[in-house]
Amino acid sequence: MSASGYTPIQLYYSTTAAATPTTGNLASGELAINITDGKLFYKDGTPAIQAIAILSRTNGIFSDLTGSITVAKGTTGQQPGTPVTGMLRYNTTTSQFEGYSGASPAWNPVGGASLSNDTSTATNVYPLFANATSGTATTLYTGNAKLLYKPSTGEFTSSIVTAGNGIFVNSQTVSVSYTVAAGYSAMSSGPVTVASGQAVTVSSGRRWVVI
Repeated sequence: MSASGYTPIQLYYSTTAAATPTTGNLASGELAINITDGKLFYKDGTPAIQAIAILSRTNGIFSDLTGSITVAKGTTGQQPGTPVTGMLRYNTTTSQFEGYSGASPAWNPVGGASLSNDTSTATNVYPLFANATSGTATTLYTGNAKLLYKPSTGEFTSSIVTAGNGIFVNSQTVSVSYTVAAGYSAMSSGPVTVASGQAVTVSSGRRWVVI
């Protein structure tokens, strides 16, 4: 073993797709590296590693062999002048990892929340709150059973609703049919008109008060 504690191996190179090197003979357990596609082979041609990347400080990637890698970092102004899809770096201006990606490639934050417009979920879910009002949210906070939202119907449920400005507002037109379910009552500030083809159904023993 070497002084570092690792047993050294002899590498030979090959400029063709064949595993046999162009110079030297492989002993048992030795590896051949194909310069063309960067693949490693054992003597019998069995791939040792399917594909390896050439890592260097020039490319901004190197490993300390302890379970992590350090990627290139710099300011927004130091982004590569001619980026290619798949690049990854740490932006010291925004304090975020970023990657060059997308259908129309651009530098995008890595690890942020992806938002979508859900109109089909028929069960109550917990609303999320972000730590930002623009850009990419790096931290999301969830509500709990006291604050629920049902995407398929648009129903918002809260244990208590407080109008901080002192005003509750409702439309004067019921544009979508609605049923006041058992166990609930409803109230609207009128006048209120039910749109043509729509209906408000009040379950037995329930009330809809228009004031």
